[in-house]
Amino acid sequence: MNGFVNIACLLVLASSMAAGSDLAVIESVHASQDAALDLDPTSAFWRAARPVYMEKNSFGKIVPRYRTEVRTRWTSNNLYFLFTCPYAELHLNPSPNTQKETNELWNWDVAEVFVGSDFTNIKRYKEFEISPQGEWVDLDIDLNKPHHEDGWTWNSGFEVKARIDEATHTWYGAMRVPLAAIDAHSPVAGNTMRINLFRSQGPPSHQQAVTWQAPMKDSFHVPERFGLLRLVETVAEKK
Repeated sequence: MNGFVNIACLLVLASSMAAGSDLAVIESVHASQDAALDLDPTSAFWRAARPVYMEKNSFGKIVPRYRTEVRTRWTSNNLYFLFTCPYAELHLNPSPNTQKETNELWNWDVAEVFVGSDFTNIKRYKEFEISPQGEWVDLDIDLNKPHHEDGWTWNSGFEVKARIDEATHTWYGAMRVPLAAIDAHSPVAGNTMRINLFRSQGPPSHQQAVTWQAPMKDSFHVPERFGLLRLVETVAEKK
């Protein structure tokens, strides 16, 4: 009986390892030094990154109209993200304040990064949001707590920059997140974190969720559906 139990446990472990290897991966490319936040995806800084795309709604249906390009890079101090967000109609805060964080920013148009380095307690991670107007909020999320949104009082020290291009119906948002705020490990190529990417687009009457890895629920807070973020020196060639 003990032998059967041991074999069963080994099979479960092997299955979970195989499932983990199938997780979607974002490669964040190393930069030798920190740079000013740049909203041009064709700049030298961002051209070195391979883009990934948010192009599904919360339940996995492709929403090509809102296909959102995301690029990321890292340095010894910071993790950078650039969002290129096509839009139909923006839902904006009529009284934006970019001098301090905006609680409940998620009620408006935003781009969001959920990222965590704790693989043993996946309900703990950090959340970073930026609006088309350059508003921001960062949260220390603990889904074990009944009101995880209270984590907005945490401050990472991250920086943001945004602009709206009305002519092309596209808005751009950039983030610079201190790596020390999300991972206790020294930043080196090969480090891996858990991540998902989201957008909210449009007014409440017809708001569209846009995701990288669809949570398969109305809530974005489904850590079981996250993919992986891997720090790399250069982008590997696709086979």
